[in-house]
Amino acid sequence: MKAFSKSKKNEMAKQEPFFKNMKRRYQLWLMLIPAILSIVIFNYGPMYGIQLAFREFDFTKGLTGGEFVGLTYFIKFFKSFQFTDILRNTFVISFTTLILGFPIPIILALLMNQIKKKRTKKILQTTFYAPHFISMVVMVGLLNVLLAPNTGIISSLFGMLGADINLLGDKMAFVPVYVLSDIWQHAGWNSIIFLAALSSVDSQLYDACKVDGANKWQVIRHVDIPCLVPTMIIMLILNMGNILNVGFEKVFLMQNSSNISVAEVISTYVYKIGIRSNQYSYSAAIGLFNTLINFIMLVVVNRISKKVSDTSLF
Repeated sequence: MKAFSKSKKNEMAKQEPFFKNMKRRYQLWLMLIPAILSIVIFNYGPMYGIQLAFREFDFTKGLTGGEFVGLTYFIKFFKSFQFTDILRNTFVISFTTLILGFPIPIILALLMNQIKKKRTKKILQTTFYAPHFISMVVMVGLLNVLLAPNTGIISSLFGMLGADINLLGDKMAFVPVYVLSDIWQHAGWNSIIFLAALSSVDSQLYDACKVDGANKWQVIRHVDIPCLVPTMIIMLILNMGNILNVGFEKVFLMQNSSNISVAEVISTYVYKIGIRSNQYSYSAAIGLFNTLINFIMLVVVNRISKKVSDTSLF
């Protein structure tokens, strides 16, 4: 009877009207006001500028006063000789980073979770987190020093092995260098959320594994990984919603005349077209196209996840 009344009470709480819920939990809603205002002002407020992608920008008339040209700039981008190359480069870098970079923080979190000595665990966590705080300019500077053709340590090691290559200028080396350095820099930081998920695992499950005589691999396989699956799915959905937003700073700083054919992505192209060439409407159209693709990917992956695993963002 108590269980029934409790479940009925929870069901009624879920069906509580929105404004009644706000009145009853007004303290929590008051705490949310700064976050809501921040999102409205900085995320939704500037969205009126989207119309720039459909207008011929005129300095004298402002964002909303230019001539309406419809989808002209979108068609111009689709017909551009650079469209295929830029889209291909963006997808290759994004998907390679996702495929190789997504599992590493999970593996790192699983390994660190097996360390029982607190001091050792803290030292390792600090060591893995530290690269995340390196400035992107400094990071690319380190790559330039380490991979310099004649004086770089890594290039010298390759030379000793008989492979005389320029890792900074070789087209084939750009994506591996970008992805591997990105993993090294951010894997430790990205593992935090998975470590947090592992910390919430019921300790009784571990005790049960000890009683059954399970080894560490079996504990990871049958306890840790299943508990991480919902978090993994949510993080994958979020990453897919940001799939075409390749880091502008790093790509731009790593670009040179030798690798530009594989290093030009949407974000750097928008910068060059909009800021350098003053084609503001054209760059706004390309940026909007990029955002729409990200949004479509987010919705599709979220729907697939909801059908397959019953875990989703919305």
